[in-house]
Amino acid sequence: MSEPMGLGRVYDQVQLAEDFRRLGIHPGSEVLLHSSLSSIGHVEGGADVLIDALLAVVDSTQGTVLVPTLTGSAQDSPENPPLFDVTRTPCWTGRIAETLRLRPEADRSLNPTHSVAAIGANAVSLTTGHEDCWTTCGYGSPYYRLARRGGKILLLGVTLDSNTTFHTAEEIAGVSYHLQAKPVECKMIDYKGRTLFRKTMLHDWGTPRRFMAAADIFLEQGIMKKGSVGEAECFLIDSGAMLDYTVERLRKEPNWLVKR
Repeated sequence: MSEPMGLGRVYDQVQLAEDFRRLGIHPGSEVLLHSSLSSIGHVEGGADVLIDALLAVVDSTQGTVLVPTLTGSAQDSPENPPLFDVTRTPCWTGRIAETLRLRPEADRSLNPTHSVAAIGANAVSLTTGHEDCWTTCGYGSPYYRLARRGGKILLLGVTLDSNTTFHTAEEIAGVSYHLQAKPVECKMIDYKGRTLFRKTMLHDWGTPRRFMAAADIFLEQGIMKKGSVGEAECFLIDSGAMLDYTVERLRKEPNWLVKR
């Protein structure tokens, strides 16, 4: 880490890797990264260096790094079904996610709105079959699989409001506000250029959430811990414990995460 004139601190791959290890990430970890590159400070080499640092820490021959490569919008509906091309449709989940999904070694799941890209030992097994899930984040999705495999969620410079796995919990708990009333037939194009059509229950974007309501609970129960990477505040979450707690709470209080 150095401090060139006019830039302030500059974070390199070595420093970022040290910060990831201090958080509790290690070889063999499977980590779903939600991120804001600008929150870290000046990263020498940008998003690629951040990705390389995390891949080095998990050791991509043992572990896996995943990012949400979301493409959905409030306009998606039976009358306006989304079209998803796994190689061409950009995501709106930030520079780091878009940079990782464009790498030639990345595997991106087929899903019309909530795809995931992954690099590492279990990238294929975590992303395969997403197109056949009845709901975009529920049973069989990469979000669900990661939770059941002991994976972690890393919020880097973002809050729980960016944690897509809350939608996994909502779908499993069956809350009434989360999904559209009817399935939508969606068109997807895979890596071989083949066109697939699948009926899927898509999100209803009309209900504002308050995912930060869970923050203190997750910290108190050890489901989540706080740290930092560069200048960014970070939260590392046990995905399985977070999912189990949230599903149980939503079954008792379906509107727990809804803004009042």
